[in-house]
Amino acid sequence: MAKSKTKRSTAKTPAVEQVLLPVLTPEKAEYDFYFLPDIEPEYVDERDLHDLMKWWRHGRATKSIWRAISDGYVTLFTVVLLAAMIASVVMDAQSGQASCETAACLSAKTLLPAATCLASYALALAVAHLFGPVLASAAEGSWLMDAPISRRRLLRGRLVLPIVIAGVISAVLSGLVAATSGASWYQVAVWSLGAAIGSAAFMALAAVRQSSEKNRLTKALQYVLMAAALALLAFVVSIAANWLHVPNLRLDMIVLVEIAVAAAFAILLVVMIALAYRRLDDIRRSRLLSGGSLVSGMQGAMFALDFGLIRDILVERRAALKGFVTPTKGKGLGLGALIYRDAQRLLRDPRGFIALVLTLFVPYAADALGMGQLNPFLSALALMFAMIGFMGSLRVLSRTGGLARTFPFPTAQMRTALMLIPAILALAWALAALPAFIGISQAGVERTGDEAVLVAICIGAAGMFGGVRWVCGSKVDYNAPMMATASGAMSPTLIFNLFRGFDVIALITAPLILNWGATWSLIIAAVVFFFVRGTFNMDDMKAQQEESKRQLAAAKEVQRKKIPRPQR
Repeated sequence: MAKSKTKRSTAKTPAVEQVLLPVLTPEKAEYDFYFLPDIEPEYVDERDLHDLMKWWRHGRATKSIWRAISDGYVTLFTVVLLAAMIASVVMDAQSGQASCETAACLSAKTLLPAATCLASYALALAVAHLFGPVLASAAEGSWLMDAPISRRRLLRGRLVLPIVIAGVISAVLSGLVAATSGASWYQVAVWSLGAAIGSAAFMALAAVRQSSEKNRLTKALQYVLMAAALALLAFVVSIAANWLHVPNLRLDMIVLVEIAVAAAFAILLVVMIALAYRRLDDIRRSRLLSGGSLVSGMQGAMFALDFGLIRDILVERRAALKGFVTPTKGKGLGLGALIYRDAQRLLRDPRGFIALVLTLFVPYAADALGMGQLNPFLSALALMFAMIGFMGSLRVLSRTGGLARTFPFPTAQMRTALMLIPAILALAWALAALPAFIGISQAGVERTGDEAVLVAICIGAAGMFGGVRWVCGSKVDYNAPMMATASGAMSPTLIFNLFRGFDVIALITAPLILNWGATWSLIIAAVVFFFVRGTFNMDDMKAQQEESKRQLAAAKEVQRKKIPRPQR
């Protein structure tokens, strides 16, 4: 049927017959590839592949031997200097705690290292849940993890490294706390060993759970351990403030209990390492690469000394893990709509209230432990870190200039409106911490009610303005003149990022620490408010200057058109 139709069409149109020429096809097609012979594939050892990767990286090192020796000398000198300073502090603490005979002192010596151990366990689980703990870089995941090889021999080093790091850091922290609290060197060794083995065991447990990608158990253990550590700290503070009266604790029995707990954690560590090693092949590639990408992003932020960017990366990762939100409709007009959105955000993510409540422990602990003179600075510092979680809108509008320019409001008005909800929370925190500023313990600084109210307001303002300064800090300006350092040229704003927020707190709380009165702190806080709200924002000033120039040019143009031509 097809041939007949073709013949009819060609018959009616003879011109087509001249165009349709026969196609010459070669007798044998030529291909640009060939098939592999039927032979057994060559066996590839994972260790040889790993050695090849190491040779490739080390063979392209750009640092000279003298530069490496110089860097090693600087590192060694820094370590020795810091070790000497820490040893001096520990020896002074040991000599000061030699006459420790009261119940408060003995309880601190006994329970503070235990609280530190529990906190180190919770910290190990938090870090493990955040990064992996087993991870791989994006380059390794793109070509190495897809290869038909066993991942177990490639990833076993990645399994051992976080376990060892968790044990070493926990041992150092617990040992320092035990040594400064007045414990003997034998007790310091016991507390350090227990903290190291326990943190390593929990890190190995997180590696076991990584293959199944179920983190409910690790999150539950993290919350339980953190709650236990806070309960122990509250118990120590209550004894120091004479709110609770307990008999002298037997330190030898507690040390024996710690040894038994360390032995149990050692057995758990061996079992968890064996299970984690067996399940290394079951970890998905996406789970390995997510931790590697997070580490690389945080390294880039650390090079810029931008801790706000680190927090942005962590917030983005948490939102990506959640995966979905329930959209809600806003209300109001103008600046009221922004304030209403901030209130909605508090209800959507109420975890910030947990940190705000936990920071109330700082003023009461400082008052009970006899640190009333430094209580304003420490309390404001703790409040600043709690306030940062409630300033998401400020962070977005301060770092995204294009989005801020879409609103028909100047920067000062927007920042003032977005500071309303944090100001209310800071005021509530100051009222809740008011008894600590009055001085309810014997070791604290005693104040009258009116003076304590002013001090509490000053500390709340310092914490809130410090958070605003930390969140709304400008980006690093690499066009500014650089400073010559041992590491090369460095922008001054890069160094100022380390003290952002802390400078505001130190400035406002300095009169309180120096006993100059709360009036000076209120005056300084009022001046700081005009700076952090963006009253003297250079970008807005430049925009207003350009707008005034444009309006002046337009007025001149209109005036020129109105002048009539001279007539003869």
